[in-house]
Amino acid sequence: MADALEIQIRDATEADREAIRKVLEEAYGQYQSVLPPDGWEQYRENIVASVDSDKPTARIIALLDGEIVGSSLLFISSEAAYGLPELDIQSPIIRLLAVSPRARGRGIATALIKENVRRAVELGASTLHLHTSDMMDSAVKLYERLGFERAYEKDIRKGETLVKSYRLHLQTTANL
Repeated sequence: MADALEIQIRDATEADREAIRKVLEEAYGQYQSVLPPDGWEQYRENIVASVDSDKPTARIIALLDGEIVGSSLLFISSEAAYGLPELDIQSPIIRLLAVSPRARGRGIATALIKENVRRAVELGASTLHLHTSDMMDSAVKLYERLGFERAYEKDIRKGETLVKSYRLHLQTTANL
């Protein structure tokens, strides 16, 4: 089977930064037409700036046939992830999970989430969080299929957009 390439997951290095930027821009570029121009530009700038941030606990990448095709960031709290200590999430948070559009449908997002789960468990966490919005409907379906549940009390408002919080209970999850 020619399409059965092995997904490799590893920590990102300094040398991976440009490839990660490219994946993020490719993956999140699909939302440009959904957001107002100024909202999109701010969103894009925040995404690209995340590559150089020193706040993540882990930068995880996925490679397919040696090429970086996915990435995610793992943060230790809502203060580290969003600069929002008042959100009071004191457990790991996945941010900016991205898979290049040309590599989607091969289990890369699931592999990245599983690695984030493994690392959250290693950190002694009982839960793992993430935030998303309705425009990311395929991502929401994946998160729910993997056992993430809505955590309404941790939602965030960004202007008119409701950024929905999801939580995975690590001790009871059987889907990963």
